[in-house]
Amino acid sequence: MALADNLLPRVKANLILAHDQDDELLISYITAAVNYAESYQHIVVGWYETHTMPPTTEQAVIMLSGHFYESRDGSTAGFFADNVQASQQVWNTVNMLLRLDREWSV
Repeated sequence: MALADNLLPRVKANLILAHDQDDELLISYITAAVNYAESYQHIVVGWYETHTMPPTTEQAVIMLSGHFYESRDGSTAGFFADNVQASQQVWNTVNMLLRLDREWSV
């Protein structure tokens, strides 16, 4: 089973989403979030298909996938955002989580 398929139930739980109608869309968002994580962490694309994803990176991927789903047009922070900075805060949190597992060159 692909990584996105394994993460799908956790993303849906995070979104409080019980139906299966958007599973294909969610899998595309999960794939994009994983690719973002790998790029941000300076690891090769596909790394997490064969290596264990740390819990902090997994949480970042779940949050980012949910953000993509709730902000499909790219102009809002999500269905429940109450301020204009909410979208930026999502990205700040995701990037902070990804930095914890990032491969740093010294």
